[in-house]
Amino acid sequence: MKGMILVMDGLGGRPLKELNNQTTLQAAKTPNMDKMAERGITGIMDSIAPGIIPGSDTAHLSLLGYDPYEVYTGRGPFEASGVGVDVIPGDIAFRCNFSTSDEDGIITDRRAGRIREGTKDIVDVLNTMVIEGYEDIEIIFKESTGHRAVLVLRGEGLSGEVSDADPKVEGNKPKEVKGLDGSPEADKTADILNKLVVKSYEMVKDHPVNLKRIEEGLPPANIIIPRGAGEVPEVEPINEKYEVNSACIAETGLIMGIGRFAGMDIIEMEDVTGGVDTNLYNIRDTIVDQVNNSEHDFFLVNIDGADEAGHDGNAKDKLEFIEKVDEIVMSELLKLEDIYIFLTADHSTPISVKNHSGDPVPIIINGPEVRVDDVKEYNEYAVAKGGMCRIRGADVMNILTDLMGYAHKFGA
Repeated sequence: MKGMILVMDGLGGRPLKELNNQTTLQAAKTPNMDKMAERGITGIMDSIAPGIIPGSDTAHLSLLGYDPYEVYTGRGPFEASGVGVDVIPGDIAFRCNFSTSDEDGIITDRRAGRIREGTKDIVDVLNTMVIEGYEDIEIIFKESTGHRAVLVLRGEGLSGEVSDADPKVEGNKPKEVKGLDGSPEADKTADILNKLVVKSYEMVKDHPVNLKRIEEGLPPANIIIPRGAGEVPEVEPINEKYEVNSACIAETGLIMGIGRFAGMDIIEMEDVTGGVDTNLYNIRDTIVDQVNNSEHDFFLVNIDGADEAGHDGNAKDKLEFIEKVDEIVMSELLKLEDIYIFLTADHSTPISVKNHSGDPVPIIINGPEVRVDDVKEYNEYAVAKGGMCRIRGADVMNILTDLMGYAHKFGA
């Protein structure tokens, strides 16, 4: 038997007055997810633990059976690996945003209008950067999907114990990066980053891509904001840990990077953005083709758009995206045979919060011989009455591999 963890990133939410005190998932028309609930066993899940607000990175690590408190060193290395940078021990990696700054250094758009094109050309210029006084430090930029990018610092005397430059909200200057542990390595890294942020604006504010965006009334991607520093971690290969042949199907560099660190085969797709405008048909066709025609027997799948809409506080976009996933993707997954599908989210991204929250997320397991419960809808409230009750993300691989017939007995 095959198995799949299908993560709808940021799917969970909180009730909204404009939706008659329903969550976006409750209010959405999802006949195929409801059919999955009717055929399967349901419940709710804390990705890490009750009340803990998970990042997408720590949540996915937990879902794959890793203890994020042991293996998580920061988001940057996963992002960098996911977009194809060969990070090595000693590297310090960061996730970055292409952002928009005005002449006074104020960030006016943290995501540069969710730029979709031209970032590679901007990165080509940034990769010529040399910081005065730190000529021995190699600076590596790589574009990811949309407004996302990665940065890797390579050289002697660096540390991942530094704060973020991200101001979190528009209307502020980038935060001053500071060393967090008082070490000379951390202070050195912080100084490099502060100079790098300033220099990135100087280097690309007049880039042709940005001048064209300004002419078109779009926010230019004229500054880089690094965050999520981390040193390269060591991760036990998931194929050895659970005796599976695994593959990762994801849109964003972060999730592909987690898959790559876990030793999974990365199945790349075209025309996917990680946003509500992504090509769900390509995602669907890739999933179906891999399940039916590949030798892989375990899949990690991530569909990201609901999370983007949640961060934007856009209930309409989130609701409509959930409905599109149901219509385009779930309708076909219902037809798959000889596979256990664990449908869930990595975390909740409530519209009212515009960020992740510690609210538990809904879960379903579909597949042969599951103990079907009485739940007939897939939303945060209905599944709370389901037969799986309340579990943690760390339980998922044990449950799934037991159903798949891959688990081993504990004891005589």
